Amino acid sequence: MPVLLTNRQRRFPVDVARLIRHGEQALSLLKLPHGELSVLLVNDRAMRALNRDHRGINRSTDVLSFPMWEGDTGQVQAALAPAMKEGAPLPVGDIVISVETAIAQAGQFGLTPAQELSLLLVHGLVHLLGYDHELGPEESRRMGAEEARLLAVLLPSCTGLVARAEG
Repeated sequence: MPVLLTNRQRRFPVDVARLIRHGEQALSLLKLPHGELSVLLVNDRAMRALNRDHRGINRSTDVLSFPMWEGDTGQVQAALAPAMKEGAPLPVGDIVISVETAIAQAGQFGLTPAQELSLLLVHGLVHLLGYDHELGPEESRRMGAEEARLLAVLLPSCTGLVARAEG
């Protein structure tokens, strides 16, 4: 279950090995042991360009997800299921995280930068599986519950992360 991580920003130090390990653990918890995940770490300027080009929003954001499979959660999971049983590597999608924004948010929420990066990785991964909090309160609740489930295992000592994911 490879997590391919590229760090294109140099301003802030990042524990890349920890982030890769959390990505691999999350894929395993999601029963995607052969899933491949690409993660790109950027600065706010690069994130703003991506957000503008792909979403039409001319400002930076914390995380963007680019799924390999389109549809709601059930459709994405159905598309992934047969290939995962065969054991062949299967790309799940790409996640882009602004380290600059993550560090600012970490301070706002009383987290370490490493915790915030892991939270954003999980948030992006859950989006790749078809969850979308922008579809309404019920979907937002379902997405938060899935994030909380993953974060409870990945970062068990950070109850604030779990509470934030649920809300």
